[in-house]
Amino acid sequence: MSGRGVRALVTGGSGGIGAAICRRLAAAGHFVYVHANRHEAEAKAVAQELLDAGGQAQAVTFDVTDASKVRAVLDSILEHEAVQILVNNAAVHDDAAFPGMSAPQWHRVIDVSVNGFYNVTQPLILPMIRTRWGRVINVSSVSSLIGNRGQVNYAAAKGALNAATKALSLEVASRGVTVNAVAPGIISAGMSAPLFDAAALAELVPMKRAGTAQEVASLVGFLASAEASYITGQIISVNGGMI
Repeated sequence: MSGRGVRALVTGGSGGIGAAICRRLAAAGHFVYVHANRHEAEAKAVAQELLDAGGQAQAVTFDVTDASKVRAVLDSILEHEAVQILVNNAAVHDDAAFPGMSAPQWHRVIDVSVNGFYNVTQPLILPMIRTRWGRVINVSSVSSLIGNRGQVNYAAAKGALNAATKALSLEVASRGVTVNAVAPGIISAGMSAPLFDAAALAELVPMKRAGTAQEVASLVGFLASAEASYITGQIISVNGGMI
């Protein structure tokens, strides 16, 4: 299996980082399912962009926290063939200092990143294993590695995703399936970038700039390729030297 021309699903594919990942995978010749929840129009626009560029793509919509709806959509996808590249990129922020963090703020962030990972990955993993080739790439965060004030919920969610990455990689390593996580730092197209001005970036990031969605997508594209076949169970940072 070369890994070229397989089906790929990118959750949160309608956002800045997700869209960049979709473009990278489509450029590699893969059929890309561009996922969105509330931003269906944006997902359709990304899919149309990929089609206009000569790629293969389709927009799909579901709430990753709704297990039954996720399963219904994935079952329809699996009627065609297995998804062999899965990028778990869907996430939400709901920041607050922990003493003032509400239960809904805690549960929603955990639900999307952790339960969403289960709801999407679990139905796809056995069909992937049966093909004897696959890539699961989880989009984590620098917050999971060094923490961040006001993001106890987000750091906890992404930390759990890191741990799941390592455990799942052990289960499927002998089946030709790799499982890795990419941990972006401050990315210009990401959810956290508006929180940091040039002075803050210069203080926090040794490279003194925000990263780009394309730089994250480049790493995801490599991990999704045949060239990355001996890399699994890793949490790889893209953060300009923050840690």
